[in-house]
Amino acid sequence: MDISVVIPLLNEQESLTELHNWIVKVMQSNSFSYEILFIDDGSTDGSWETIQQLSQEDEFVKGIRFLRNFGKSQALHAGFAAAKGTVVITMDADLQDNPEEIPELYQMIIAENYDLVSGWKKKRYDSVVAKNLPSKLFNAAARKTSGVKLNDFNCGLKAYKSQVIKNIDVHGEMHRYIPVLAKNAGYNKIGEKIVLHQARKYGTTKFGMNRFINGFLDLVTIWFMSRFGRRPMHFFGLIGTIVFFVGLCFSLYLGIDKLFIETEGRMIAQRPEFYIALTAMLLGTQFFLAGFLGEIILTSKRNKERYKISDQIKV
Repeated sequence: MDISVVIPLLNEQESLTELHNWIVKVMQSNSFSYEILFIDDGSTDGSWETIQQLSQEDEFVKGIRFLRNFGKSQALHAGFAAAKGTVVITMDADLQDNPEEIPELYQMIIAENYDLVSGWKKKRYDSVVAKNLPSKLFNAAARKTSGVKLNDFNCGLKAYKSQVIKNIDVHGEMHRYIPVLAKNAGYNKIGEKIVLHQARKYGTTKFGMNRFINGFLDLVTIWFMSRFGRRPMHFFGLIGTIVFFVGLCFSLYLGIDKLFIETEGRMIAQRPEFYIALTAMLLGTQFFLAGFLGEIILTSKRNKERYKISDQIKV
């Protein structure tokens, strides 16, 4: 199979039929073998009924329905697990991503041997204050922190080699950072393509300003995990050792001073150095223990079910 199109969605009933017809037109005109995977992330508007109808009319339509809303990352995880295509295309269901981009994205993976190609919505039809400006700040921070030189990390339109999506773990709200996850897994040929962005035709956006705050917090998480995720003791243990050593030096100074220099001076507990030493040694011990516990958790962790599927079609 040439292409799997994975579409996570939440309450997009009005756009699904039009999006399906558009994708089918592109696939047939390019003679691609394909499947369309709709991942219903707990919709309450009848989206699942529309997916069921489309699957009855089109043998290439498949669906996965979550018991409730678990988030876009979990929907992509389920779609990636079920995808069978050589190339996997992800896109949003709101008709803002253009299916006409699929053939060029496919060729960049097959002909140019990219591991991943991310769309870049260079010209956007979103609010400048609410989306465009925060998005630019977010992308600049992501480039600086991750080292992945993309202009639009959060574009839903992306293309992947099948082996890439089978070997990365998209969890939490890490869908924004799939290129970073791919790079950390060893897939370094990451490209970018300017894609058409269209104004939303139906409904309203499901994401508010809080996604940028969450995005920056996730960026800190992925920075830490990429560097110390497999060796937390290297981070916490190092800091703990340095802080504890500082406290130990103050303690030795106080002890020597009291025993051999100012034996008749004020009590050690009345000197500020005593509290610096005590605080530093306590913090150092806590940092060291955090690293030690992190190592224990890392060695004993097991994969846990992150979402509940209530229904499936042809999967």
